[in-house]
Amino acid sequence: GDLQVVATDHCPFDFEGKKDMNGKDDYKVIPNGAPGIETLLMLLHSEGVVKGRISLERMVDVLSTGTARMFGLKDKGSVTVGKDADLVIFDPDQKFTITQSKLHMNVDYTPYEGMEVTGMPQAVYSRGKRVAEWQDDHVEFVGEIGRGRFIKREPFEGF
Repeated sequence: GDLQVVATDHCPFDFEGKKDMNGKDDYKVIPNGAPGIETLLMLLHSEGVVKGRISLERMVDVLSTGTARMFGLKDKGSVTVGKDADLVIFDPDQKFTITQSKLHMNVDYTPYEGMEVTGMPQAVYSRGKRVAEWQDDHVEFVGEIGRGRFIKREPFEGF
């Protein structure tokens, strides 16, 4: 098939919490969701672009341009005068082994523990301000806490 958007609802539950919730005896009622927002870019690059399944341009479109368009985020999704200047500086050749200890998601596991990926963010900018950067062996948050803001959506007009 043809990808139009790749996104995540990033709906994790702690692994320990999942074992104690409904569903331990019936998988149909286990809490759904897994952590994924922080690993999405590196996984799509490593499993998609590096393995020749999608082009780099298509990856950018399904993660940024097309996603912003689908969600009606008119100030996001492209590097254009007047847009928000949300950018990721990315090293497509850097190897990284995913481990929970080097991630920032507020959850006690990653389903990708021990998986080696190729390609890692080196810096992340939100509205022109650096909010994350590569330090030693992981990406570290360096932004201002509380800097987020509500973004009003426009109606989706289709692809």
